[in-house]
Amino acid sequence: MTDNHTPHTTREHGLIVLDMAGTTVADGGLVERAFERAAERLGVEPGSADHAAKLQYVRDTMGESKISVFRHLFGAEDLARRANSAFEEAYGELVDGGLIAPIPGAREAIEKLRADGRTVALTTGFARVTQDAILDALGWQDLADLTLCPADAGGRGRPYPDMVLAAFLRTGAVADVRDAVVAGDTSYDMLSGVRSGAGIVAGVLTGAHDRAALTEHGATHVLASIAELPALLEHADQERERGA
Repeated sequence: MTDNHTPHTTREHGLIVLDMAGTTVADGGLVERAFERAAERLGVEPGSADHAAKLQYVRDTMGESKISVFRHLFGAEDLARRANSAFEEAYGELVDGGLIAPIPGAREAIEKLRADGRTVALTTGFARVTQDAILDALGWQDLADLTLCPADAGGRGRPYPDMVLAAFLRTGAVADVRDAVVAGDTSYDMLSGVRSGAGIVAGVLTGAHDRAALTEHGATHVLASIAELPALLEHADQERERGA
C-alpha cells in the first residue's frame, strides 16, 4: 500500500527551522526600543519602577510571542492588544528607518542549506505584518521556503513547539520530526525545539541569551553564529553515514 503523504524525497536533517531576530537578523535592540515606545503610549512612565520591571520581563522572555508577553504585562485583553499594536507599529517604524541588517553570513548560510537540498523555514514571535516588514526591508521575501508567525500555527508562539510542527506538517520535507533542526538565540527557541522532538536544537550566541541559558534549556549544540550551521549539519550527516 502506498502512503500518498510520504514526500517524494526526504533527507536527513532536511528541515531547518530558524528564528529571525537575534539569529538570522540583527535588530540592534529594536525590541526594547519598540517596547519603550509602546509602553509610553499606554501611559507607563519612562524611568519608573513599573517601566523598569516591564522592560526586564521583555528581556527575560525574548523569543516568546509578543501578544503573550503583553497579556502578562497588562492583564486585560483590550490593553494587551493595544500594547501589541503599538509595539508592532513602533517596531515597523524602526525597521522602515533602516535599523535592521542580516546577521553576518546568515543569507549565505540559508542559501547553502537550500543548495544542499534542505528546506528552510523562518519563524518569529512577531505578528505577520512585522515579519513581512523585516523580510521586505532585507529583500528576503523569497530567501526561505516558508515563513511562519504564531498566527500561522494556531496562535501559540514559543516556547510551544507549534511553529516547528507547522513547518514539519506544511513542508513534508522530512518523514520524521527527529530529522528537523531548530536554531535560535533564546531559551524559548531551545524549549520550542526540544518540545517539537527536533533531533538538533542549536543555540547561537548572536542574540539575547548566553551559552549557559541556551544549554540549560536544551541546546544540543551552541554556535558562534548561524553561519556555522551548514558545516555542523554536513558533519552530522557524515557521522550518521559512518554509523549506518
